[in-house]
Amino acid sequence: MDLQLHGKRALVTGGTRGIGKAIAAALAAEGCDVAVAGRDAVALAATAAELASASGRTVVPIVVDTGDDASVEAMVASCVAQLGGLDILINNAAKPLGQSAPPKLADITTELFWDDVNVKVMGYLRCAKAAAPHMAANGWGRIINVSGLGARSTGSAIGSVRNVGVAALTKNLADELGRSGINVTVVHPGLTRTEKTPGVVAARAAAAGIDEAEAERRMGAGSALGRIIDAEEVADVVLFLASPRSVAINGDAIACGGGQLGVIHY
Repeated sequence: MDLQLHGKRALVTGGTRGIGKAIAAALAAEGCDVAVAGRDAVALAATAAELASASGRTVVPIVVDTGDDASVEAMVASCVAQLGGLDILINNAAKPLGQSAPPKLADITTELFWDDVNVKVMGYLRCAKAAAPHMAANGWGRIINVSGLGARSTGSAIGSVRNVGVAALTKNLADELGRSGINVTVVHPGLTRTEKTPGVVAARAAAAGIDEAEAERRMGAGSALGRIIDAEEVADVVLFLASPRSVAINGDAIACGGGQLGVIHY
């Protein structure tokens, strides 16, 4: 299937590692020019050079703090200036969950809560607000918000709140922007294999007194597939949602965690 992405201009926040980097690589491989954005200038430059070499497309690095209005506005302006426009926004910049134990009620502070929500929920809103006018002017766009299956399960109060917030934001934006040709969707990855996974597996194995193979087996046992999903497999889902082929999907949440056991969503 031709995803009709050749020549599209995409912006990926949190694009230097993990799911964000996998999405940026997939978009470039499909013929998009891509801006990767994040906080670390050195990592951004290395990622942009790597993806440009692999794909032959224009890939540019942009330093941003998505927790700051002015920084987000400058990021979008830089993206438009360097790529000649903006068609696709991937909101992915957030503090990762699942790499350490989440705080319990007694340990949750106002600062912890708002710092997380400001980057993920408000940060996604900032980026969408800055990007949408450029998409609307062209009559077409895609905004994909990377959230997480914490929206559908307990275990982290802050994680669940922020991810449910992203889902609610997505539907509100979809209803408002749809008539301008802009589709807005949210994907919920579960436990996903990234470059951080080996360290997490080793730590869990050591804590449980088991070998790493058994630790990974236990980590993946919560999905119907019985294994951890790779970042590239999440990127494949996002790639379709970013394409013109996905026009029938708008405002909806797509789970991509290999299938949660024992729950039904309808």
